[in-house]
Amino acid sequence: MKQRVIGDVSVSAIGLGGMPMSIEGRPDERRSIATIHAALEAGVTLIDTADAYHLAGHDEVGHNEELIARAVREYHGDTAEVLIATKGGHLRPEPGPWAQNGRPEYLKEAAKASAKRLGVDTIGLYQFHRPDPSVPYADSVGALAELLDEGVIRMAGISNADPDQIRTANEVLDGRLASVQNQFSPKFRSSEPELELCDELGIAFLPWSPLGGIANAADLGTAYEDFAYIARDRGVSPQVIALAWELQKSDVVIPIPGASRPQSILDSVTAATVKLRPEDVARLDASQPAAA
Repeated sequence: MKQRVIGDVSVSAIGLGGMPMSIEGRPDERRSIATIHAALEAGVTLIDTADAYHLAGHDEVGHNEELIARAVREYHGDTAEVLIATKGGHLRPEPGPWAQNGRPEYLKEAAKASAKRLGVDTIGLYQFHRPDPSVPYADSVGALAELLDEGVIRMAGISNADPDQIRTANEVLDGRLASVQNQFSPKFRSSEPELELCDELGIAFLPWSPLGGIANAADLGTAYEDFAYIARDRGVSPQVIALAWELQKSDVVIPIPGASRPQSILDSVTAATVKLRPEDVARLDASQPAAA
């Protein structure tokens, strides 16, 4: 597996997003663990989770963190290089829109609770999940700075941030911002400015829903004919072409496709071996959704 860098840590160029294994429509636990083990076997060393990945309105905060921690413990191979990244500040207290809590005191306690669920003394990468409009952004990120200084987390990141928030976070963290996790895919390209800023600053950019989201990933090739055309030419899936396209945007890009089946993540990881021609990249950059 080709490698990329988050902070000072080398990780696989393709990560694994854990959310589909714990929210509505999740598979049985055995299949989820098989998916995580398949990813590890394929060389994936970045797994993304969050304390809010659970069924809405259920008393199971941290379900996905505990699932991933257990799967990694039970894996037969060496997991010393595996980086589990988690997030805090987003909540699912009831069905419907997710809530935010960016209060510094809450984030600090949430990080310590995540560390306990993951079974670690220090979280490898902890990310502020989503800005809270009721709390100054610098105050929320300040909690991450304190967590870094206290050794509760090794690296700090942010998610769902705009360019000004990226700059603010990096300043508050005294240049220690390790990652930005924003939505980016053929369907959702409005995070291009944030990707370009991360490239400029040397900060890892982790696209979430890099295939367009759980409901749309399977139909990516139908929705975007250019991705399907190049996929046929290369003998791979449209999803692989989408991930390869994102990887070629910048060396700081590390997609984290969600998966709940071994076949899905095993297909995704092959994107790290696909090299697109400049004309392919230009075509994909200009691609539009297929006409209805």
